[in-house]
Amino acid sequence: MYAKLVLKNAKRSVKDYLVYIVTMTICVMLFYSFLSISSDYYRPDIGSEYNFTILSDGMKAAVCAITLVLLFLIRFVNHYMLRRRQKEFAIQSVLGMEQKTIGRLFFAETFVMGMISIVIGIFLGVFCSQFITAMLLTSYGKSYELAWTLFPDTVLLTVCFFVLSFLAVGLFNTRTIRKTKIIDMLAADRENDPELKKSRWIFVMAVLFELFTVWAFDVGITKVRFYYDIRFAPPVQLMYLGNILFPAIALGWPVLWLFKRKTWNYQKLIQGLLVCSVLNAIAAVSVPALTNRYYLPLGNGMLRQYLLFALIDLIFFICSLIYLAGSFLIAWKEKSPEHRYKGENLFFFGQIISKLNTTSKTMTLISVTLVLAIFLFIAAPILTGWASGYLDMRSVYDIQIFTRYNNVYDEESLPRDDYEIITDYLAEHGIGTDYDCTFSLYLPRKEDFHRRVKYDFPVAAISLSDYNTIREMLGYEPFSLSEDEFTTQWKTVATEEERDSFLKEHASVMTDAGELTLSGESYFEETIGETVYNSYTDVLYVFPDRVCEKLLPVMRNRYITTLKTIPYESALELERTFSDEYLEIADTGVSYGIRLKTLQVNSTKAGNFVLQASMLYGAVVLMVICLTILSLQQLLDAGKYKYRFSVLRKMGVEEQQIGKLVLKQLGVWFGLPVLVAVIVSVVVIVYFVQMISAEISAYIGLGALMTQMGMTTGILVFLLICYFLSTWILFKRSISQ
Repeated sequence: MYAKLVLKNAKRSVKDYLVYIVTMTICVMLFYSFLSISSDYYRPDIGSEYNFTILSDGMKAAVCAITLVLLFLIRFVNHYMLRRRQKEFAIQSVLGMEQKTIGRLFFAETFVMGMISIVIGIFLGVFCSQFITAMLLTSYGKSYELAWTLFPDTVLLTVCFFVLSFLAVGLFNTRTIRKTKIIDMLAADRENDPELKKSRWIFVMAVLFELFTVWAFDVGITKVRFYYDIRFAPPVQLMYLGNILFPAIALGWPVLWLFKRKTWNYQKLIQGLLVCSVLNAIAAVSVPALTNRYYLPLGNGMLRQYLLFALIDLIFFICSLIYLAGSFLIAWKEKSPEHRYKGENLFFFGQIISKLNTTSKTMTLISVTLVLAIFLFIAAPILTGWASGYLDMRSVYDIQIFTRYNNVYDEESLPRDDYEIITDYLAEHGIGTDYDCTFSLYLPRKEDFHRRVKYDFPVAAISLSDYNTIREMLGYEPFSLSEDEFTTQWKTVATEEERDSFLKEHASVMTDAGELTLSGESYFEETIGETVYNSYTDVLYVFPDRVCEKLLPVMRNRYITTLKTIPYESALELERTFSDEYLEIADTGVSYGIRLKTLQVNSTKAGNFVLQASMLYGAVVLMVICLTILSLQQLLDAGKYKYRFSVLRKMGVEEQQIGKLVLKQLGVWFGLPVLVAVIVSVVVIVYFVQMISAEISAYIGLGALMTQMGMTTGILVFLLICYFLSTWILFKRSISQ
């Protein structure tokens, strides 16, 4: 009998469960599709040079960790269904059914709907997983073909996770029903909003903001004491001043408010702190920007500290802006009678203001979460494109052996080896070579050997013959120099401004073999690898061979390109063989390193895909959570609004006008958190892109970046429109006659 009742109730309430089913189906679909590539039955054809285990294990850990956030969404959606059915539960209790039985029946209904969602979600996940597979094979440069496969272990893991989640949430709901009074259930849909009063959460946020401001003020003073110099450029001096002045204003504003609290209301305090948060954020973000531009002596720890200050400022900005939204709306209503009394605006203002004063905390959390989701969407292609582009720059040879002399203080200890162990290994395993170049890197002057200041290492030099050999290995044309000329080779990340400034200051170079002048062909920018440059330098001198014969060789490198790609297992063995013979830091102080293209490409591509997939998955999950909460929050209040809109109908308001009122109301509830999140996200992303503009130009390209950002923006807009339209339709249906 109970089974029939469960099925009958589920069939009758299918419209109420529609949001539940759709949300759970999306969650299951995302979980299965992203986790499918970690299946033991998943065997993509990516070649022997790749080890898929690294990607599979990393993907499984990332997806499972992010999916724990879905527990919150499952709990929230179940809470929504519980609130929608409370009056029905009360009637069943009055008719004699035990609340324990009611709870079990409700649990059975939600469990049945959950199982339906799991089945549909896995079915859709099979289709969605094709996009994930396509993205994977594209990242490995392989062709893609459709293959509709159901992976048993992924299905089992998906079913187990969501069934356990439904059981845990269902037991909690059953306990809630048992402990709720019948009278409270009957009056649930007529329950008034909480009493309007001064919010405590914004007071707590203001106190935390002031505490962080004290910390920022102290750090600003300390920074001036130890690092300030009157010779700094004006922007740097303003930065030092701003990181003391703006925190001081933020600390002084509450003191001023205390003296004027009889005439200034509480909103005045928050308004002042809102402005202070903007000023503090500007001062904080200027520190990393100007440090990179003017090479200020500030460590990474201090830069991360100021980024933390900026993050706190932005969070408080969102909190205070949404908290003050109701006050701004009230002020506009009071100052604009023509808008206040126009049409049904008085009713509209009452609806919005009453809810803004009671849901500001929820709206703030949604805005902060949306900022994180948008940033993940945009940052995912930037970071992975950066890593992929950087991989192309540093993995231009199949084998790179390189050295560093940073810890060498005796010239007799400098490396002179030709690394014959590599030659023996290649011959033993039948790995043929196409090009093989062993060369030295020199210092223009022997006295520069002891120059070891960070960011002030001397520029190294390479002989013309070795440089032309490297160019030939990479398919570039060789070039020639006169006996008294030199040229330069630059990293791709070096900016045009840096290059022009350096060449202007180094039109001639004094060496131990005499003075050299800059050639007419003064620089080259082709990619030749990262290990050919000295530490903390972006440029390499190219000298004639007769000059290099008289210079001090300080580094010894060897670059090899093979006829065929080295298999993954062979590359691992070669790396271990070299590391056993040449320690990372030898007793002489020489640092030895080896880079194999197979290992670099394998680890970078696997890491890139895991990073991109997990960031996109996390962004979609967060976006779905936020939009679901916004949607259910309005649908939950639709029962209360039904009576209010019925009064409007009795007063003669037409259905068309009521539809416009609903559209305006939902526009505010969806628009406010989304608009705030978009504004903050744009500021954060612009700053982020500006900070790594050189890397984007070198490794990604502005056109590719704009295309990726346009695609992700389209996804966000599509999700927002879908949730908004579905909420609008269900809301209108809920308040209809």
